[in-house]
Amino acid sequence: MRLVTYHDERGDHIGALRDGSTIVPLDTVAPSMLALIDGGAALLSEARATLERAASTVPLGQVRLLAPIPRPRQNVICLGMNYVEHAYESMRAKGLEPSLPPHPVFFSKAATSICADGDDIPLDPRVTEALDYEVELAFIIGQGGKNIARGQAMAHVFGYTIVNDISARDLQNRHQQFYKGKSLDRSCPIGPWIVTADEIADPAALGLRLRLNGATRQDSSVGDLIFDIPTTIEVLSLGQTLEPGTIISTGTPSGVGMGMSPPSYLRAGDVMEAEIDGIGVLRNRVVAAE
Repeated sequence: MRLVTYHDERGDHIGALRDGSTIVPLDTVAPSMLALIDGGAALLSEARATLERAASTVPLGQVRLLAPIPRPRQNVICLGMNYVEHAYESMRAKGLEPSLPPHPVFFSKAATSICADGDDIPLDPRVTEALDYEVELAFIIGQGGKNIARGQAMAHVFGYTIVNDISARDLQNRHQQFYKGKSLDRSCPIGPWIVTADEIADPAALGLRLRLNGATRQDSSVGDLIFDIPTTIEVLSLGQTLEPGTIISTGTPSGVGMGMSPPSYLRAGDVMEAEIDGIGVLRNRVVAAE
């Protein structure tokens, strides 16, 4: 299933896409995406049954899509330098000898940074002059747990979505850590929906790419991850409880603006299209902040 959170004149709702153009409301199943995830296999089965039998649908073009989880319970967990070539370009951009991280590099983006497909991304020169893009596959924890073994890890994945990890590179360098430069308002577009785990047999086989104003800047495969999803879950859950609904973004491939010579950062008017096979396209435009 493709699960959405959407807004209409009556408020916010969750639903399931049918035929790519209509939404089957799931209000009778759960009041929110987090509640649906909390309900486990039983509620997910009820959602599937509702999708199959529902006669009433809502045209996709008549509602506004929100982020699938508009306000998660905690920050979005991210991995840095998790593709070989991106790790190398990141090190070169800092004037360092290229090397690969021996362990996953975790950081977080503030929950307040989340926005949706179609939302504008503000560019304020008073805040940053080095705004950058990063297409990433994200997965959502379904069944929570702690000290999860690699062999059991994929059973804890509820589904997959797209993240564009918008990054203020100058703030990253200034503060010598990732949080501030990764957590500006509307710097975490997510969506346009969640594809449930049963629909994607092998996430490593997915291609991902980012187009800027129609030109391809990033183009890779999830199979090129240094630390794959089972490893990420095993390491992150060691001594730490992963709760249902936790969003974990797996890192970005090479081709970011920071890695170009000279660096090429986002400007007002730029349109970003973050695409992942089997999921869809996440589109956002950069606008001058008021």
